[in-house]
Amino acid sequence: MRFTRALSAAVLLLGLAAAPAAADSSPSASPSGDGDAPTTAGTSFRTAAEFEQGQVATASGAAGDYLYWSFPADAGQRPTVKATVKLPETHAAQTWRIDVYDGLRRRQACQWGAQTRTADAGTSSLELACVLRTVRAWSEPWANDPLPGTYYLRLTAVNVPTSDLGVPVSAEVRVDSKDIGGAAAVDGSLAEPLVPGIAVTSAADQGDEDEKSAVLSAIEPEDGWSSGWWSDRWVWSGIGAVLAALAGIGGYALTRGSGRPSRVPPGA
Repeated sequence: MRFTRALSAAVLLLGLAAAPAAADSSPSASPSGDGDAPTTAGTSFRTAAEFEQGQVATASGAAGDYLYWSFPADAGQRPTVKATVKLPETHAAQTWRIDVYDGLRRRQACQWGAQTRTADAGTSSLELACVLRTVRAWSEPWANDPLPGTYYLRLTAVNVPTSDLGVPVSAEVRVDSKDIGGAAAVDGSLAEPLVPGIAVTSAADQGDEDEKSAVLSAIEPEDGWSSGWWSDRWVWSGIGAVLAALAGIGGYALTRGSGRPSRVPPGA
């Protein structure tokens, strides 16, 4: 009876521990995109147009221009950047490219995707894509791992023929992320996300009135930065602890015998 009760309690704890796993396995909540997406692009990192994940940002420009946007990415997310360039009816062959930079303006490599594509003469549009590595909560100073904060997207045409310089074009960009979960968790986190103005604002919060306040980026994940502290790693750790306890109880029940020996001497 004791073993049966212990087994029932262990199963109940196992069910309670596994319940959050179902919620954690769903994709992370990206910004809902209820705000208005930008219809123009910046011409540098400083003037990059901000948009949220899930939104479709648009812009008009000319072949040879540099178009910049920025978006937020938090730890545990694997962003996928997509861009569509619409070209005029008549044009020479053009090669377009998208580059993604993190909050330290370090160029981030794409795991896969058509980061560079060439549109043949007469092609009306072309699509580009870049799947980044999973954003890490913390990294070694010498590493080039993507870290949480603002990311910059640059779209431009490379090696544009002189005849096509200034030709009007339009572009659409969109970013979506997949939540990788506990598989990407690391032992550590940044004190602050890599967002423009965060260092100056932090100094002002500490009482340094001599520092001029800076305007932070207006975009962030809807649950706030580092909202993904909970991961399925906690769940599996809890399940392992319950199974270990269950194994201990089972082993004890098998080896404890039938109970205390009788005090009546044999043959009495």
